[in-house]
Amino acid sequence: MGEFVRSRSSEILFASLQHFSLVAQSVAIATLIAIVLAALVHRSETGRGIANAVSAVGLTIPSFALIGLMVAPFGFGVAPAVVVVVFFATLPILRNAVVGLSNVDSALVESARGLGMSRLGIFLRVELPLAWPVILSGVRISAQMVMGVAAVAAYVLGPGLGGFIFQGLSRLGGAGAIESVITGTVGVVLLALILDLILLGIGRLTTSKGIR
Repeated sequence: MGEFVRSRSSEILFASLQHFSLVAQSVAIATLIAIVLAALVHRSETGRGIANAVSAVGLTIPSFALIGLMVAPFGFGVAPAVVVVVFFATLPILRNAVVGLSNVDSALVESARGLGMSRLGIFLRVELPLAWPVILSGVRISAQMVMGVAAVAAYVLGPGLGGFIFQGLSRLGGAGAIESVITGTVGVVLLALILDLILLGIGRLTTSKGIR
């Protein structure tokens, strides 16, 4: 195992950076999408119901099947991987964003409105900061989940450590096959831990002490 890692260290490092970049950028895009959607629906009971239903149903879709379906419109490579990872990343964040924004004390919102703040100002300066810890917990859950989804994206030649997993599985019994699978799997787990620590630090920096 050690010899396998040493002989392919540069390849493993490059794939790890690709994998981390794919997940981090996709989660960032998913967070923006989820917050915008939650802002539009959290005041409506019907809207909240639809958002929660979409989140629940979306998570039941097999990632492998969805990635396969993306080949027709997007072909092979980065594009279908990004689309699928962003899709799955958005779902848990959307659910948490709706919950967080819905649970903001209405009295605080009314007080801000009484001070003459606009609806956008209330959202950005009152609702979003108060809901942010709940939203961020959704972001952390999402990041852990899509680390695995990004590995599956290697099926359509997406970037990242999934290539090692699929290469190993395709030649089980051959030299280095098990080592390749283990390298890809352990790498994904380590990247998930690193990203979670980064998000934990971001949470501490972006959440006021009073709210914490």
